[in-house]
Amino acid sequence: MGEVIAVKITMLGTGNALSTECYNTCFILTESITEGTNTLLVDTGGGNGILHQLRHAGFELQDIHDIFISHSHIDHLLGLIWIVRISAQLMNKGRFNGDINIYSHDKVIPLVDDLAGKLLLPYQYGFIGSRIHLHTVNDGDTLRISGHDVTFFDIHSGRTKQFGFTLSYDGKERLTFCGDEPLREECLNYAEGSTWLLHEAFCLYSQREEFSPYEKNHSTVKDACETAQRLNVRNLLLYHTEDTQLSRRKGLYTDEGRRYFTGKIFIPDDLETLRL
Repeated sequence: MGEVIAVKITMLGTGNALSTECYNTCFILTESITEGTNTLLVDTGGGNGILHQLRHAGFELQDIHDIFISHSHIDHLLGLIWIVRISAQLMNKGRFNGDINIYSHDKVIPLVDDLAGKLLLPYQYGFIGSRIHLHTVNDGDTLRISGHDVTFFDIHSGRTKQFGFTLSYDGKERLTFCGDEPLREECLNYAEGSTWLLHEAFCLYSQREEFSPYEKNHSTVKDACETAQRLNVRNLLLYHTEDTQLSRRKGLYTDEGRRYFTGKIFIPDDLETLRL
């Protein structure tokens, strides 16, 4: 394996399911090494806007070989069908090198296969299993994906089965992705001491009456920051927000978060890239 030059996260989208002023939450992790670049796409948003976001973030579909889908909600899953469709077209024309590996749990993988079979042309669906591979992962599984050891965990959602993961990078650092619900007691051990914690924050605590995050099984900025403080996290990245105040979101969320978390807080915009 080549020497690691940089590990980055590019937020393709930062909004919640009903956001229209920004794209649904999804992102790419890239590891640049002396021999090339590894990429892992996490969730895909709710439509073909994923193609726009990838292009404007500087990625080609041919760059994407590993994809993780956290759960079956449409704002995380349906963009995948567009990726599979266009990638299959490129494969059919000999313009896509390598394969695609899609990872998720046992409620998502059969659904992806079913949707692809019903919505794609037969030749496109024909690449499922030959060059587009569907992998079912279980709670606690550790796999080597895009140059990283990735451990998947069930977030114990009360709504829909959902997995997060914790990922090692740079030999000693760790990034933990919690999905789009609060990190629960059953899986705190996966996130404790993480270099980066990626956690949803639907709105400000001061606006909880307006946006009703708890009715949707979501957190406020205060809640996410208190969790990160308790777990001795160094860097906290917040996403999956409401979209009514995007021009002021960074300042508002950071100001509230600093009252409860002493580490670094990041409130990214769509298409923003951060070096880990």
